Amino acid sequence: MARALELADAEGIEAVTIRRLAQELGVTPMALYWHFKNKEELLIGILDAVFGQLIAAPAVGEPWQRRLRIVLAALVGVLRRHRWVPSIHQAVSKQRSESFQRATDYALGLLAEAGYPPQRAYQVASYLLNGATALVANDPTGPPGLSEQDAGQWRRTHRLELESLPPGEFPCLVEYGRTLVEEPDVEGYYAFGVDLLMAAVETMAPAGQGPAAPAPPGSGG
Repeated sequence: MARALELADAEGIEAVTIRRLAQELGVTPMALYWHFKNKEELLIGILDAVFGQLIAAPAVGEPWQRRLRIVLAALVGVLRRHRWVPSIHQAVSKQRSESFQRATDYALGLLAEAGYPPQRAYQVASYLLNGATALVANDPTGPPGLSEQDAGQWRRTHRLELESLPPGEFPCLVEYGRTLVEEPDVEGYYAFGVDLLMAAVETMAPAGQGPAAPAPPGSGG
């Protein structure tokens, strides 16, 4: 799966076919059909490889808040590295990925510790997945697939569009547009996003244990 992930990262998930992957690996397509009967099974295998990156060694003894934060930060990191992942969700059911099921079950266990009943815990886990996806989709550097130069041009165009709005009608948007002259603080953007999502989960937790302190830099939070 490593070569399939590399190919998807470089050219998009549309480029990953059984025939193309066989060519990259130097084998015949029939050799891969022993493992994947069709494109759908190949995509499920790719999802399995992606979500398999989420669960590392459990942080034994850590509060549920810290463990959930680590998983959420890992999810954001995976989606940042593989920004094409949401497009697979439209083609195949992620529920068919064993790694996704394991990651979901782990998250549900943490939310159960927080006092969420099963149905509500599943809803919260879904909100976190969608929130992480939205964070990456709105990466401040620009849309996925752009070169550094094109991303810079995209940000300049976006800034000019906002600054050209009538300030009397859209004062806050114009003020925000002026901030886009600065290089975006990408890591700060993602750290704040994870903090925001976790704050909601912790504040609403039925167990009422309150939020844990944010993980120190470099610890996955």
